[in-house]
Amino acid sequence: MSGGCPNTSPPSDEKRLTEAMRKQHDGYLSIDQYGLIGNLHTAAMVGMDGSIDFLCWPEFDSPSVFCRLLDKTRGGHFSITPTNSSVTCKQQYMPFSNVLTTKFLSEDGVGTVTDFMHRPRPKSRYHRHMLPWLMRSVEVIRGELTFDMECFPAFDYARAKHSLEIQDKHSVEVDHPEGNRVLEAANSIFQSVFIHWDLSEANSESFVGPQRAIFTPERLEHHDGPANSSNDADREAQTAVDPMDLRYIIGCAGGGSCPFVKFIPTDHAGGLGQGVTSRFTLQEGQRVFFIMRTTPESVIDGMRAEQRTAAEIDTYRLKYDPLVSLRMVETLLEDTLMYWLTWIRTCSYSGRWLENVERSALILKMLTYEPTGAVVAAVTFSLPEAIGNAGRNWDYRFTWVRDSAFTMYAFMRLGLNREAQDYMAFVRMVCGRKNADGGLQIMYTLRGGREMDELVLPHLEGYRGCAPVRIGNGAADHVQLDIYGELLDAVYLYNKFSNPLSYDEWVDVRALVDYVCDNYDQPDMGIWEVRGMRQNFTYSKVQCWVAIDRGLRLVDKRDFACANIAKWRRTRDTIYEQVMERSWNKELQMFTQSFESTEMLDAAVLAMPLVFFCDGTDPRFVSTMRRIMLPPHKGGLTANNLVFRYNAVETDDGLSGEEGTFSLCTFWLAEALSRASKADITLLYKSQVIIDEMIMYGNHLGIFSEEIDKAGKHLGNFPQAFTHIALISAAFNIDRALKRTLP
Repeated sequence: MSGGCPNTSPPSDEKRLTEAMRKQHDGYLSIDQYGLIGNLHTAAMVGMDGSIDFLCWPEFDSPSVFCRLLDKTRGGHFSITPTNSSVTCKQQYMPFSNVLTTKFLSEDGVGTVTDFMHRPRPKSRYHRHMLPWLMRSVEVIRGELTFDMECFPAFDYARAKHSLEIQDKHSVEVDHPEGNRVLEAANSIFQSVFIHWDLSEANSESFVGPQRAIFTPERLEHHDGPANSSNDADREAQTAVDPMDLRYIIGCAGGGSCPFVKFIPTDHAGGLGQGVTSRFTLQEGQRVFFIMRTTPESVIDGMRAEQRTAAEIDTYRLKYDPLVSLRMVETLLEDTLMYWLTWIRTCSYSGRWLENVERSALILKMLTYEPTGAVVAAVTFSLPEAIGNAGRNWDYRFTWVRDSAFTMYAFMRLGLNREAQDYMAFVRMVCGRKNADGGLQIMYTLRGGREMDELVLPHLEGYRGCAPVRIGNGAADHVQLDIYGELLDAVYLYNKFSNPLSYDEWVDVRALVDYVCDNYDQPDMGIWEVRGMRQNFTYSKVQCWVAIDRGLRLVDKRDFACANIAKWRRTRDTIYEQVMERSWNKELQMFTQSFESTEMLDAAVLAMPLVFFCDGTDPRFVSTMRRIMLPPHKGGLTANNLVFRYNAVETDDGLSGEEGTFSLCTFWLAEALSRASKADITLLYKSQVIIDEMIMYGNHLGIFSEEIDKAGKHLGNFPQAFTHIALISAAFNIDRALKRTLP
């Protein structure tokens, strides 16, 4: 065991790849140069240069451990990059999975970094429990490459100091009976997917590295934000700052040729503790497997006294601290591949955008929080909606009723009904925790909590210097009446396509419809969560109409008891007439943003035919849609076939500055055009052009952020659930329109 080793750094005789790739953006990668891995509890962003620059641990809404994405100096990272800056970088997901590979190609050699978080294989005989580990495999498949590994954690949003201890121990040879059995079971998929891995090589050896780096953070006493949460589960997850360790396994080439890896304690400018670095050279057939996790000792120490029995500790270690070996981690990788493959095979979509739809479904699944079925809006926080100091930086690591309802719709459209059932359980939970007035909050924590105090982290500079960096979300107490329409539309479809509603579920639905009938005429903050004045937003009124309409449809379909049905019908019709009278501008021939903003356009009204408020061929809607398709300088919201949600300069949304085009709205326009094409077939061609162009703006992996800037770069939190939901909906409905036109 050693601790106070002299500080050294990897040689800097060559310009580092990561420095070369980040030079263009002030030390940052473009947002669209990241891929995502996850385990349905948390997720990590992996750059094309092989660096993990964002990871909250152990839950989506826990404090960050790596956050270089929001501060290039202090944020912390875990990078594995070639020393040769002239390599070509490629990144892709392994087929039908969320296992990410980053490939580095050069004249001297070709290397691959494979990143994943374990998901247990269905009916696995070996690892039925998810191992909450971050795993990174490095290998060379041709020639020779030298890599730099850097692991610089920055615990608690880079607020907590930490100590480093490097334990040295004798390496353990791995060749036990369980490993042999696992290898035999794993051969088929590994020999088909990793064709360069010769798992049957009799002379190949592997061993667990003799070092273990342990990072132990200080526990700071915070007196604001998550520390004040009255929800014990939220407080535990959102303040979790636990010791973590980093281990490695060496895979030798045939003939016994083994690489040499050694952890070196290293200081890092701006860091609050030492990290570890290592420079190692791999030849063809050699591998190094890095594993990072919460230390088992800290988990055991954190057990309640009555749990800390010898039997409980043995059970924990058997499940979550198994003996590691190269064969064992290969099996974990195979289990993870089979988990994702088995899941996506149940997708029923078979249209022309199959690859994009399946990737969006896989991303949405990664954004699902398994314990409750809630869906995070995005895994990141405070990525800016505009480069500069506009202040449009928000924390999206919560579950919005709106986003989750749309996600439920997307899953059901694809035949993925299990996720819809899980989310319905979450809906039942939050319906049991209504506001005092009988309404719902617009968002909840992943565990159904209601408190999300918004804080600014002034010590982090923000992505490309775009401050402030916020955690928590001050919009949690907003009044946004549209959520009831989105939720009840999803519930209606759940009853239609998944499972019939139970009586208890109907009682919850009935109470929500009654609430909408009593409150629909109140101003709110709208779908875009403006921080200016409340208004009677057109979109909110439309969704109030949807909420009541879907309640009435459920009564008709299921003969549910409803004493207030006459009031429901009367209120639904009243809302419809109000929208047609007060949101319609006769001079401009368009539906306006709100009853008050009578000359402002809002792309949210594109959803009108999508929710059957009106037909896509309705002259009023078509006129509004055509105005939205005009460029901004002509009074529209569309530039280069990309749609702004509203004119941020002229609209009083309580914020300053401009923003990018909103990807959700662009997909909505494509879908709306397909619905309007029943009267004008040329609009169907236009819808195809727009969806194809929008898909082109996805990154190299088919992932989308919230917004696109004028130069085609991604803005806002990433990946954005809203955008992927809209892609699925647009693809599904445009496909259906295309089939309708076939002879």
